Amino acid sequence: MNLSLQRVVPAWAWMRDYHRGLLAGDLVAALVVTMMLVPQALAYALLAGLPAHMGLYASILPLVMYALFSSSKTLSVGPVALTSLLTAAVVGKIAAVDSQAYIVAAVVLAMLCGLILLLMGLFRMGFIANFLSHPVVSGFVTASAVLIALSQVGSLVGLPAHGSNAHDILLSLLQNIDSAHSLTLAVGGLVLAFLWWARAAMTRRLVAFGMAPALAALIAKAAPAMALIASTLISYQWQLETKGVAVVGDIPKGLPRLALPSMDPALWSELAISALLIAIIGFVESVSLAKTLAAKRRQRIQPNRELVALGAANISSAMSGGFVVAGGFSRSVVNFDAGAQTQAAGMFAAVGIALVALFFTPALYFLPETTLAATIIIAVSSLIDVGVIVRAWRYSTSDFIAIVATIAATLLLGIEQGVLAGITLSIALHLYKTMQPHIAVVGEVPGTEHFRNVKRHQVITHSNIVSLRIDESLYFANASFLEDRIYELVSQLDGLEHVILQCTAVNEIDLSALDALESINLRLNEQGITLHLSEVKSPVMDALHNSDFLDKLSGSVFLTQHRAVQSLKRDEIEPYII
Repeated sequence: MNLSLQRVVPAWAWMRDYHRGLLAGDLVAALVVTMMLVPQALAYALLAGLPAHMGLYASILPLVMYALFSSSKTLSVGPVALTSLLTAAVVGKIAAVDSQAYIVAAVVLAMLCGLILLLMGLFRMGFIANFLSHPVVSGFVTASAVLIALSQVGSLVGLPAHGSNAHDILLSLLQNIDSAHSLTLAVGGLVLAFLWWARAAMTRRLVAFGMAPALAALIAKAAPAMALIASTLISYQWQLETKGVAVVGDIPKGLPRLALPSMDPALWSELAISALLIAIIGFVESVSLAKTLAAKRRQRIQPNRELVALGAANISSAMSGGFVVAGGFSRSVVNFDAGAQTQAAGMFAAVGIALVALFFTPALYFLPETTLAATIIIAVSSLIDVGVIVRAWRYSTSDFIAIVATIAATLLLGIEQGVLAGITLSIALHLYKTMQPHIAVVGEVPGTEHFRNVKRHQVITHSNIVSLRIDESLYFANASFLEDRIYELVSQLDGLEHVILQCTAVNEIDLSALDALESINLRLNEQGITLHLSEVKSPVMDALHNSDFLDKLSGSVFLTQHRAVQSLKRDEIEPYII
């Protein structure tokens, strides 16, 4: 019975063993996350072009649903900067901001993302996270963080600003620079400076005054909530709204009502492709973060369960009037550091947000929008990773190109085009590299049975044999390259009798490559040269046995390269380096 229930609701695995010893850590983590999530939820709703209260709605039921189905004990889901910006970019093409149609489209987008993630989870497609390379993700997130920060400069200083790429946003800001509101800038600048100081130095200062390090760290993480409360009180006391400072305004009081989103087929089809892209990006970012946090506690993340959990979270967000949700970087780290022990911390945080929605939303009327802009800027600043560009420059030219191209495309073309450009370029670079695999002429290291590249090591070779180590699987893209390389080499060597292909690194031979091998075998045989294979892996041998290639092979298949050479050598020459 327990196993059956656990299959339906994976949370039963931790709920049945829950005890008082876990409660304290989960409650503390939930309190801190709630204090972070309230200002972030409001801010990210505005970033998505939606009413502020939708951020709260997206932070209640989705947290509960994720906790019920997830494998991560510490990932904190909810509105995040990246998916909020993507929502604004996608929905802004369909409807005008501040319109009811815009809200309807954002809710449908969340539903579509949820259904896509849920289906991917049911079909066990968690492996899809591997299709986005780390350089592309890093470049995309870095550029997106810059775009998000730029998009908030207008709200920070009281300027109208719009645009989907860096050029348009900067141009909009420059065109309206004379409209900057000094009081808005003063409030936003003070909040920005406080949040920056809180992140960089508050913990250290509080410890210097004698506070316990753990408590000091928790207080520092609650800095966004402090900024929200303080700026709201100042705004109310000095009536900043009447002096031109934009405030959040009326936020509906109470919990969201459950309802199905619009079922307009035209709207669903128009959003489908973008929803797929957002779903994959949100999943990749979430599962990467979840794996990082789980590894610190020697825990294990199940990507397929994460797909189901994130799908359920987004479906519940849509049904409760929210928008797209995913795992939040800063909140998850805080949740982990604050001592969250189980997914119950997320449920407790949902209760905290629900209480805010029930009782405290009227108090948020005077919250300055510039405070939320500063909150977003500080939150996304941690996502900007310049170091990954430097590391890629030093280590891998192709990865460096992928990162720079992704960043440039995202900044210049927009967030959707940026990630598509990064994915396309990564695939193209991978194909380019594997189209020309490393093929080394190898010889035997004296006194051993090991074979190494003749250009790098002092090795023993034989005049009647050429041994080639292929450092890549063979498939349609590199089959012709292998043929050309062997024919070129054979044409340069006199007295050659045997060609041995050392297949240590060959994990697969597709049909195109098999045709190429048959052609090589035939052409070499016509020249009186025998083709042999060595160190062929069992799965590859199984595939070859399903063809007639082994029957046509002019030579033999050897278990080891050493045995092949010992069987075929005619004479030895002195060790040398080419």
